Amino acid sequence: MRVSSADQNPARQYEAIGRCDRVFEDRMSGKSRAKRKGLAELISYVREADTVRIASLDRLGRDTRDLHALVDELTAKGCTVEFVSEGIAVARNRSPMHELSLTLLAAIAQFERARVRERQEEGIALAKARGVYDKQRALTDEDVEAVRALIDMGVPAAEVARRYSVSRQTIYTALRGVGAYRRVG
Repeated sequence: MRVSSADQNPARQYEAIGRCDRVFEDRMSGKSRAKRKGLAELISYVREADTVRIASLDRLGRDTRDLHALVDELTAKGCTVEFVSEGIAVARNRSPMHELSLTLLAAIAQFERARVRERQEEGIALAKARGVYDKQRALTDEDVEAVRALIDMGVPAAEVARRYSVSRQTIYTALRGVGAYRRVG
């Protein structure tokens, strides 16, 4: 299971995969494989003759190359990877047709994600042009004051960013009071 953020509901995925002996879950973007603890646990746990059931291709890999690498890693351990929504199962000794199906479906999913991002960026650009778009704030006013105090005490911006789980750019933007952090009034 993977949902892109902690507040998303994985119920649809649980329903899709049905009853399982063990479930591994990540509540984060699929961008960074290194941070996906559930995925790491799955890869470590999986054994010969296991079946790994995944609701859909995009829940496992971020793009075609990532998906193929993960499927190869899992099937090399002797398990079968089943993608429920797409209705395909892939094993170590997969046929050329299974390989083609996996590649085509992964490419289509990657294309769909790219189109969604493109449309989102167009919408944001239009909203910005109308002056009605502001990014959501990652830090509260109290957080910004605490960040300012830490920086004033000499704590490096990278360390402050890690403490608040934001980027250094967010720290700099908040301290300058621009964008979502601009001072009103």
